[in-house]
Amino acid sequence: MPDQPGKSSRRKAQAVNLDTIGLEMGNKPPQALEVEEAVLGAMLIEPSSVDMALEELSPSCFYDPRHKMIYEAMSELVNEHTSVDIVTVSAKLREKGNLEAIGGPVVLAGLSEKVGAAAHIEYYVKILKQKSIQRDLITASYEILRDSYDDSVKVDQLIDEAQTKVYNAIQNNLKKDVQEVGSIINDAMREIEKNQNIQGLSGVPSGFPTLDRVTRGWQKSDLIILAARPSVGKTAFALNLARNAAVDHNMPVAVFSLEMSALQLVMRLMTTESGLPADKLKGGSKLDPWDWQQLETRLAALSKAPLYIDDTPSIPLMEFRTKVKRLVKSKDVRLVIVDYLQLMQGPVELRGLREQEVAAISRTLKATAKELNVPIIALSQLSRNAVQRTGGTGKPQLSDLRESGSIEQDADMVIFIHRPDYVGLGETPDGKETTQIIIAKHRNGEVCDIDMLFKSEQVRFVEPGDSLAAQAESMVGTESAMNSEFDQNTEF
Repeated sequence: MPDQPGKSSRRKAQAVNLDTIGLEMGNKPPQALEVEEAVLGAMLIEPSSVDMALEELSPSCFYDPRHKMIYEAMSELVNEHTSVDIVTVSAKLREKGNLEAIGGPVVLAGLSEKVGAAAHIEYYVKILKQKSIQRDLITASYEILRDSYDDSVKVDQLIDEAQTKVYNAIQNNLKKDVQEVGSIINDAMREIEKNQNIQGLSGVPSGFPTLDRVTRGWQKSDLIILAARPSVGKTAFALNLARNAAVDHNMPVAVFSLEMSALQLVMRLMTTESGLPADKLKGGSKLDPWDWQQLETRLAALSKAPLYIDDTPSIPLMEFRTKVKRLVKSKDVRLVIVDYLQLMQGPVELRGLREQEVAAISRTLKATAKELNVPIIALSQLSRNAVQRTGGTGKPQLSDLRESGSIEQDADMVIFIHRPDYVGLGETPDGKETTQIIIAKHRNGEVCDIDMLFKSEQVRFVEPGDSLAAQAESMVGTESAMNSEFDQNTEF
């Protein structure tokens, strides 16, 4: 019979029974009961063993439920700053109602006699951790197998959860040792030496010299929030960043567009790359023959660039993580751009709790950047406070980030796009082009304002010093195309 509604979710909620799995497979779950007894016995008679065990082990490292109860009682005693011995452990177990369950004080007395030597505690601990990892991997594998038979689980979600479960099974029992500052300094010196040998930037170039001087490029594992009010130019600036990295530096870039279709994004990229007015490409005015030639010539580099676009609307977090992992592994993607953060779908259980949902999205983006060691640039909306604020310069502030303060906390860098003309503050003749890129938060560098110009007809940002050069380049390109067309038409 087919599953009843809700049966799948009830099956998932059931805890995995390792003994049952062992019977099904004809094997006993990995365990070392005598070693568990030796560790508990050493903790009862040697105070130094208590500290070592508590630092390395968790209750899940003990397979026997009675041993787990005893270890938990010892942990609570240490947290209460009480010495660990047969008397205190017996009292704590009696207080918790577990003394009879473990077999009474006689069992504790027996444990203290079974330890070979407290000096061997380090070796015993290593064995228990290995057995625990084996059991966790069996549990993870069984859950993956069970969910794989469940048609209600989406494949993308299944892949992401499978990776997460196996990773957690390994990491849960691998505790990072405290490091001496001397060894860390040696690592830092090697990093400094490596940076000295790097020609240019240490991260992914933005294509804007002034911005790159401040950031040294987009750094690995960083979450960069790019925020502005609607229609100020967030998507245009993000596409400029993607284009500069992919076309000029041949670095693979992935763009997740939740608002615009892939075709719309490519039309914008074609406008920027060709230098032709957007109105012409949209059919507002017709393309001349030399325009077509200029279009084809200048799009050659863009068509070969390692730029990957995903326009899945309202993409769920798990699907996003899975796709990014695949792109990083198969395409060696060096930069990920999300347009924009508030359109992503957070965890189902947080739907309706908007602030918590956005916080979960922000945390996941940061965790993904750190796990995959790539920078993620996430676009974000600003609240209306950014334009309703009276007095001052009208510049956006960190408090203007919309819907959750977690965005500011999780971000390694927060960048605002500020157009004075948008809030009625443009004072120069070219006020509609004057734009400020405001680095409001920079965890590993300086904060500053960078002046730029926005060429709306080309959907392109340029630095003021590059404006005339860009215009000259465009004119030369157009003249060259015209001469070429003329030569073709005059051949005999």
